[in-house]
Amino acid sequence: MFKKDSHKKSKFQSLASLSLKSVVIGGILGIIFWGGFNTTLEATNSMEFCLSCHEMKDTVYQEYRDTIHFKNPSGVQATCADCHVPKEWIHKFVRKVRAVSELYHKAMGTIDTPEKFNQHRWKMANRVWDSMRETDSRECRNCHAFDTMDLSGQDRYARKRHERALERGQTCIDCHTGIAHKEPKEPDELAKLEKE
Repeated sequence: MFKKDSHKKSKFQSLASLSLKSVVIGGILGIIFWGGFNTTLEATNSMEFCLSCHEMKDTVYQEYRDTIHFKNPSGVQATCADCHVPKEWIHKFVRKVRAVSELYHKAMGTIDTPEKFNQHRWKMANRVWDSMRETDSRECRNCHAFDTMDLSGQDRYARKRHERALERGQTCIDCHTGIAHKEPKEPDELAKLEKE
């Protein structure tokens, strides 16, 4: 009788020990995976990563360098990720998953040169603008917010426009397309220019 109980205890202890080891090993592997995953996620937010595509470096980056988001009296610089990647983790993750499509098109040769990039630019810009409208210009509002704007300190034109935007429930991107990059030409307009 004692042997059966001892055997049961021994089996139970082995099982408990194995379960504990599995939990500890799984926890350690989870931490390592999460750390690597999060590090990769953050590394892809760097300006260097964004500029690793020559078509970005040769097009939108050159335009961005001439804007107030790049150089301004306060010295605060908005980077690619500040405007194009949400801060909240789940929204950031969703944006990164969508970015895989951009990498796919680069790899497939759809947008792998500045010329091809510019052919698709209207469509890509509108996709970004639509996304910004859907989120009430969430990324803009990380730095700019109607409720903290001192409208009296703005010039008359800006003050009127912002007051009107508030009344109409507009969002930043409704008026501020082309603020960090040149506005792309519509396909019909581009076709006319190519014919000339």
